[in-house]
Amino acid sequence: MRLMTAVRRIDRRLTKRMAARHEGSVRQTLSAVEEAAEGSKLWLGAAAVMMGAGGWQRRTSAAAGLTALALAQVISNAVCKQMVDRLRPPKEWIPHDEVEDRPDSSSFPSGHTAAAVAFTAAVFPSWPSAGAACAVPAALVAVERVQSGAHYPSDVAAGAAVGLVSAWLTRRLPRLALRAWR
Repeated sequence: MRLMTAVRRIDRRLTKRMAARHEGSVRQTLSAVEEAAEGSKLWLGAAAVMMGAGGWQRRTSAAAGLTALALAQVISNAVCKQMVDRLRPPKEWIPHDEVEDRPDSSSFPSGHTAAAVAFTAAVFPSWPSAGAACAVPAALVAVERVQSGAHYPSDVAAGAAVGLVSAWLTRRLPRLALRAWR
């Protein structure tokens, strides 16, 4: 129980602090990244570029990223959000108008963060430079979800964990299935 109290206290403090940031260029950058990530457009575009770059390894990386992204979306949105009904941060904590444009679904976990981390973590093992390039917008998506008032930091951390598990499963399940068939 003390752990949950501490998490709530940290969530409140960090959410208020991050939402209060008003640097124009930072806010514009975060808003642009969030818009690109909406509906997974950013990750679909990255996969298209990767596939267009040619080569079996690059196509495999893109396919792994998209598979992990889809798995993360299912786990976060169809499973976790249905099991945990957490309200979004209170509007009075968010001193800007972006708070009016947030979803009504459960706050826990962040599906945007889950998708971003899943795609990035699944791409990285077979194409490290592409994975590293994807890590920058993935981190910006995570920051934006708290700064906009859509999520608490713990929602974003849980979304990142879902993304990492999804990437791991995407990479490991085919090998485990092959081993089971032998």
